Amino acid sequence: MIRPLWILTLLVPAVALAVAKDPPLSDKKWSNKYDHHFRKYSKHYFGPFFDWRWFKAQGIAESNLKPHARSRTGAVGVMQILPSTYREIKSKNRHLLSIKTPRWNIAAGIYYDRQMYKNWSEENFSGHERLAFAFGSYNAGFGGVRKAYKKANKVHSKIETWDQVSSFSPKETRNYVKRIRGLMKGVK
Repeated sequence: MIRPLWILTLLVPAVALAVAKDPPLSDKKWSNKYDHHFRKYSKHYFGPFFDWRWFKAQGIAESNLKPHARSRTGAVGVMQILPSTYREIKSKNRHLLSIKTPRWNIAAGIYYDRQMYKNWSEENFSGHERLAFAFGSYNAGFGGVRKAYKKANKVHSKIETWDQVSSFSPKETRNYVKRIRGLMKGVK
């Protein structure tokens, strides 16, 4: 069976992120709340071998999985999406209904993660590092992280990790990516 090229670009880094049989999570923050949505939309946008718990960790970092969360900047829901960003996502995903509904908020957040992940495809990062850049871009915007990357590139001869760039990114973004990674360290 010949697979479309986009599937192959997902499988190579995704295999490195895959975990067999979804073992239990050790941290109390990890309830089973919204697991179905995180699994479904992770599989839909990233493929079947991608560890969906990265996106759940992101949801915890964003809102502690609170569907009615609202940031001071106006970001809404579990994945803390700005209404303007949601409208842009919805224009390409007409099936998404309300930003306030956890299912659609999670779907939109993971779709947006996929867009940010694609934006870093030209760089030769491992799957985990590329995902860290995607999360940084989700938080600070692709342009903001790209500026940090360019600054870091003046200091480092070759950028291979998020840690080489993170100190050039906003403190909030550094802490955001660090929190997601920290939550994933609790995965057994």
